[in-house]
Amino acid sequence: MATPIAMVVWYSLFNRVITARRSTFIGFDNYAQVLTDPVFYTAVKNTAVFTGTSVVAHFAIGLAFALLLNTPLLSQRVRAVFRVFYILPWLFTIAITAVLWRMLLNPHGVVNYLLGTLGATDGRTEWLSSPHTALWAVTFINIWSGYPFFMVSLLAGLQGISADLYEAARVDGAGPVQRFFSVTLPQLQPIIVSMALLDVIWTTQQFALIWMTTGGGPVSATEVLSTYTYKLAFADFDFAVASAAAVVVFLLSMVLAVLYVRHQKARD
Repeated sequence: MATPIAMVVWYSLFNRVITARRSTFIGFDNYAQVLTDPVFYTAVKNTAVFTGTSVVAHFAIGLAFALLLNTPLLSQRVRAVFRVFYILPWLFTIAITAVLWRMLLNPHGVVNYLLGTLGATDGRTEWLSSPHTALWAVTFINIWSGYPFFMVSLLAGLQGISADLYEAARVDGAGPVQRFFSVTLPQLQPIIVSMALLDVIWTTQQFALIWMTTGGGPVSATEVLSTYTYKLAFADFDFAVASAAAVVVFLLSMVLAVLYVRHQKARD
């Protein structure tokens, strides 16, 4: 585990590593090149939008479906059917998800046909090829494929809340909304924080979905930190600068990892 990390840090301090027979020590010049690159800041901004929107939507949709699957208003058989239906996006691999949504969001695909029929759009929107819609399109795909993780975890948390707490709140005169904010959310708080931190870490490192749908384009519209680093290494073959970018991403990820570990220790 330490060896590849140390090698990347070592490569980031040299020039023309791997591709040249000899490389020279240049210190932090590669870091300066990364931190002065406008595309890097575009990738940071896109990563923040992609991650923030995805995590909030994962929580909102996951909690809504978990509450629906936990309600006594539906029969056990109906809830079982909905559980299978809602968890389906989680069963697809990233490759299948990317191919599926590329076909659905094609200018001549089903989404444009339905929206055009309803009059919502002109039916010819380039969802993954337009700089104005590409980032929101891949964010939507990520939300669709990731909400079951929240749903399953929150459903387990809901089923672990004692019915006595709800009964005591009902005796005190609390309505459904008050019981939700006074009993449900406080009981779910440890799970919500843990899931949110994990989701932030995983989403900031998302690569396969974006690479297989837009490749970071068009015109860097969906460029994120993972695709930015990958292109430096395997498109420009500048492994030294790519190593510097990887170290920067590693340091940012370590901040999130420390927050997660501290939360887990406090929870224990």
